[in-house]
Amino acid sequence: MAAANSFYRWQVEAGNLRVNPIPQRPTRSRPVEAGRIAAQASQTPATYSHGAGRKCITWLPASSYRRWRDVGMRGYTTAGLPDPRFRGRWASRNAAFCDLMVRTGLRLSEQAALTVFEVPLDRGYGGYRRFWLPPAAAKGGSARWIYVPMSVIADLIAYFEIDRATVIAEARAAGRYARMRRPLVVPDPMRPVAVRHHVGGRQRIKIANLDDEDRQQLLIDGPDGLEPAAFWLSEYGLPVAVPTWKHLFATANTRCQRKSLSLRAHPHMLRHTYAVLTLEQLQRGHIDVLGEQTSVQRAQYTRVFGDPLDWVRRRLGHQSVTTTQIYLDSLAELEMETRMALVPDDWEDPRDISFDDLVEDRPASGAG
Repeated sequence: MAAANSFYRWQVEAGNLRVNPIPQRPTRSRPVEAGRIAAQASQTPATYSHGAGRKCITWLPASSYRRWRDVGMRGYTTAGLPDPRFRGRWASRNAAFCDLMVRTGLRLSEQAALTVFEVPLDRGYGGYRRFWLPPAAAKGGSARWIYVPMSVIADLIAYFEIDRATVIAEARAAGRYARMRRPLVVPDPMRPVAVRHHVGGRQRIKIANLDDEDRQQLLIDGPDGLEPAAFWLSEYGLPVAVPTWKHLFATANTRCQRKSLSLRAHPHMLRHTYAVLTLEQLQRGHIDVLGEQTSVQRAQYTRVFGDPLDWVRRRLGHQSVTTTQIYLDSLAELEMETRMALVPDDWEDPRDISFDDLVEDRPASGAG
């Protein structure tokens, strides 16, 4: 659809067509304060490709995801034990990255752009912590609240305090941050405001208004020296790029294949997994609550708490609930698989019953 829209837009600009035949809608506005204006079209397709197999989504049950993560990312054996032959150094970081994605529904580009100013690093109270994903870092400007389970936050804190701190110290000693060209610097670690120096002076920019590219160049001037604001860092103390994460997923799949484990995953599959499992749990809870209420109470409950599908839509950053509805088909398939698993497979086969037994079971005819 994107390719077809670009083609017709080109034809309109060339004067070969009067209008674009693809329905359009205005794009979401994104704040641009980073010193350059992204070349974005003011409109985007208001429809989607109907024949692209959108209903055929792939996702992993929770137990299958954990096996894929442990074998592929952590380097465990299929028995669930550490593999002494595994030589990966960043298994904990990679596993935490995957856990955050599968438990929040973040896109790969969104999660890779996170900074220390957004990721919650305090345990707090309750089962979840939330943070605001700003429009400049969200795809299509789909700013939203991200809810992170406390079990995932514990792993994020461990990575932040140990692995991340170690690579930052090594990068400082090697002088990598001092050699960065034209970095954006945050002078006060307690205030998410960066400073860009240029010929005419300097420009102050809120971190929330920085796009992905600028976030890769963002440094914090802390008490121990410069350090990246990006949360996910490589072994060289520099931000991990999106292609690197994709390569790590491919490597994890290869490792599973070598272990004869028929499981594969890609970043968007983890987003699908979050959507399907979250929607399934919300639907069950929603139905249980509504079943105990009167019609008036049900109407009020729905007005206050909304519909589970719409809640998942907002968590995924979809503009239209139509996009989120593709996961309903997965729920229907999941329900069917659950019911089929309960059907016994030891039915009697009529071919295994003798003719005499069939005659004995047949009602008598011609009587009285």
